[in-house]
Amino acid sequence: MSGAVVRVATTAWTAAAAVASASSVPVTATAAFSATTVAGSSSQQQQPNQLLSIPDGGKLRHSYCALRHGQSLANVAKIISSDPAIATAEHGLSDFGHQQAREAGRTFAGNFSPRDYRGVAIFSSDFKRARETAEHMADACSEASIPLYMDGVVLQTGLRERNFGELNGGSDDRYQDVWDVDINDPTHNEFGVESVYNVVERTTALVRDIDDELATADGKRWKCVLVAHGDVLQILQTGFRKMDGSLHRTLPHLETATVRELELADTGL
Repeated sequence: MSGAVVRVATTAWTAAAAVASASSVPVTATAAFSATTVAGSSSQQQQPNQLLSIPDGGKLRHSYCALRHGQSLANVAKIISSDPAIATAEHGLSDFGHQQAREAGRTFAGNFSPRDYRGVAIFSSDFKRARETAEHMADACSEASIPLYMDGVVLQTGLRERNFGELNGGSDDRYQDVWDVDINDPTHNEFGVESVYNVVERTTALVRDIDDELATADGKRWKCVLVAHGDVLQILQTGFRKMDGSLHRTLPHLETATVRELELADTGL
């Protein structure tokens, strides 16, 4: 893989969020929340979706799609891998995962319309499995002579997988235990996990930051590929759809090495 990697430091969730379980508002990476509240629960919770308060008509300047990483060694071992100290260095793609990622990149590049965009901007989680997937995407775009923002992959800690706390390293069967709580309480930190609302806040805030960063004088758009992980991308989709984050498992499952367009809903919540 030859795609250049540009490292960008951003704020990510830390273990401090785990102490927020008793709070009505989860610990977040930024101070500002949208004033919109979520109805239909026993208590009104502040809604952390930063895509609800976009200025200038509520539209994003650029086009976005999600790409889940290819099959990883953690997927093969059926374990949860969300500890940054481990996942940034281990649990990269399996041989099949590399094949998946190459095919996804070639398909994407083959369908790309250069007349509609300035080029492709690839932003990726710095976890090894996502980083390797993003590099395959960058290679495919380069081979197709598609201009790349920053000439390669921009790593963003804000796209890291949701932190699963004490479940890290254990069986991936435990995901369901977390999701069963998510649907009733998107602010929970059961098992020391990062709350759904914290993921909503950090990912939608990142999209806002990217949209501002890529603003161009001529107004021409970039096609942005967000390379990340299963849970974080399921939750980010609720942000684009303007749904409450607690509903993330009601959306179609995003398979490994799959690209999905992210369209910002006109209305929601």
